[in-house]
Amino acid sequence: MQRTAVRWGLLALFADGPKYGYQLRTELEGRTGGSWAVNVGQIYTTLERLVRDGHVCAAGNNEDGRELFTITEQGRRSLDAWYMTPIADSDRPRSELAIKLAMAIGDPSVDITLVVQKQRTESMRQMRDYTDLRRHADDGEDVTWPLLLDHLIFALESEIRWLDHTEATVLRPQRHRSAAGPASATPQRFVSERVHG
Repeated sequence: MQRTAVRWGLLALFADGPKYGYQLRTELEGRTGGSWAVNVGQIYTTLERLVRDGHVCAAGNNEDGRELFTITEQGRRSLDAWYMTPIADSDRPRSELAIKLAMAIGDPSVDITLVVQKQRTESMRQMRDYTDLRRHADDGEDVTWPLLLDHLIFALESEIRWLDHTEATVLRPQRHRSAAGPASATPQRFVSERVHG
């Protein structure tokens, strides 16, 4: 999980009361159905940053002696602002797949069709796994897990469509691509912005 997403995810968990470090990890993984595993070290590092930035403060100890933390007013305002701020492409992590294919297309020693086929097979396998999980996800009262699975399934469907499009584009006769001019004519800024996924 991206560091920024962990930060906001942890801050959101404090909305319903004080928490201790390991509890945050358990609840974060529970809320996301285990789809975003985060190591304990990252939890504590992020918690320290939240305290440093004034979003969270110490709140004593629980009955087991674990140090509790709670959200501050500043943290609540920041969390509310985060909920209301749409996520722009530039805020998303770069797509390793988009970068891999862009590099492979430019490398004549790489069989781009094989790269696309292998990725499509893996993406379809993941989509089947998530679809199987989704069939049973409505058994409980929590809507979070089914919605997260829907997001993952829809993202994979989109990825597979893009892979099909990429393969078709790469397989076009060379004369069509060369008529468009050299690769250096590609608007670099636009391309670099669009490889965020």
